[in-house]
Amino acid sequence: MKNTLVLGASLKPSRYSHITVKRLVDAQEATMAFGLFSGSISGVQVFTDFEGFKDVHTVTLYINPTHQKEYYERIISLRPRRVIFNPGTENPEFYALLKQEGIIAEVACTLVLLATEQYNKGLA
Repeated sequence: MKNTLVLGASLKPSRYSHITVKRLVDAQEATMAFGLFSGSISGVQVFTDFEGFKDVHTVTLYINPTHQKEYYERIISLRPRRVIFNPGTENPEFYALLKQEGIIAEVACTLVLLATEQYNKGLA
């Protein structure tokens, strides 16, 4: 199973991270969520710590580059196959760190990838 972690998940329905969790669930993708506030989105528990995350295949980011720094080590320690940098999260410094660890840094929009059925294309 390819688990996706939405990092920066918001409980506010108008936020793209919230919509992404819903669309991942609709696409029957195994979904986990991390945010500033605990709650639930489409049956997915939003956690406020990293302790329970295991077997993460994809991390999709909804945290701006300034705030990403505090998560570098935690994300890398999850050993995901890829990290998706959604619009507004682009971060060349983090791309380089991920590349050193053999993790794919993909600059894309998760919502577009899902809508065009490209989300899992070319991934083992």
